[in-house]
Amino acid sequence: MSDLLYSEVEEDLRASVRDLLADRARAKRDEPYNRKLRRTLVAELPRMESDQPYDLELWRALAAELGTAGLAVPEELGGHGASAREVAVVMEELGRAVVPVPFLGSTVLATSALLAAGETELLPQLAAGELTGTLAVPLTTSPGATFPSSTRFADGVLNGRVGTVADAEVAELLVVPAVGPDGPGLYTVDAKAAAVTEITALDLTRRLADVGFENAPARLVAGPDRAPAALETALTFGAGVLASEQLGVAQWCLDETVSYVKHRYQFGRPIGSFQALKHRLAELYLELVGARAAARYAADTLATGGPDVPVAVAVAQSSCSSVAVHAAEEAIQLHGGIGMTWEHPAHLYLKRAKSSELALGTPGRHRARLATLLDLAP
Repeated sequence: MSDLLYSEVEEDLRASVRDLLADRARAKRDEPYNRKLRRTLVAELPRMESDQPYDLELWRALAAELGTAGLAVPEELGGHGASAREVAVVMEELGRAVVPVPFLGSTVLATSALLAAGETELLPQLAAGELTGTLAVPLTTSPGATFPSSTRFADGVLNGRVGTVADAEVAELLVVPAVGPDGPGLYTVDAKAAAVTEITALDLTRRLADVGFENAPARLVAGPDRAPAALETALTFGAGVLASEQLGVAQWCLDETVSYVKHRYQFGRPIGSFQALKHRLAELYLELVGARAAARYAADTLATGGPDVPVAVAVAQSSCSSVAVHAAEEAIQLHGGIGMTWEHPAHLYLKRAKSSELALGTPGRHRARLATLLDLAP
């Protein structure tokens, strides 16, 4: 039977990640509401005013000092030998803070793809946080999608183009699905050999870029016998733990909104005492409870490798995506005028929720896949 509760180890990991984010991002979660410009300034404006799209200092602390980059990597390859459950806990905390770090691209997608491919040379560097990578597929690619064919391999080099790749701007290693003379393959490419062009993204805390390859030297890590399965494993793992990030987004929105309505007075009383607002927040809480169960079940199933992995991931993604968007929308609306301004961080959460709703498959695509998996398709 699956255990949906957080273990003591997972709670300790959560506390460590939260403390690090609170210290580095100067987030004061215990204040009811005097955060003007706080998150906007630390999470978005510096990257709009500088050439640094990510907080690389925070990323090094998170990946190397705290060791989260190697959570799911076996100990013999320099990792911690943990599981998807621990990765999901980190994703949940990153969702609560929407900090700009390439955890999804490097620790989740690239690392899981190389693990599934049986690559051992580069994993120790990724696990130690010495190397940042990403999986060169469009962020909207969902589990069950056909193997990409926009990039070709021949005579030791790659040629082609991949659009909307997450975290490509700071990646030093690209894991590229491509079609070679023998069929589908998974290749590694030094990011310096690729042309990375930033594109305008809705969520400035998770940048996207187009990646072009023109005679880029590449090394084969998985041939036709393993590449499609390795890519599917990475996309499924990514979609499963992304649900936990969406859960974190929704949890922050609910907590922040409840705190605000307790302290915002109108007509001589807290607006949280109004029945209409109570009902809206109660409904959101119930949605969040269901989303948490779905996300935790997906993480546990990924950790144990059970046969229900595709179903659990499809359920979690189709549920958590919608709940995160709804929670962010409610947070903005129930904060009233301040919620509509750049000074309040709610817009960062709405952007993350909306962009994550498209990432690794839309809710509709996951529901369609779920219907196929359960033989419910017409």
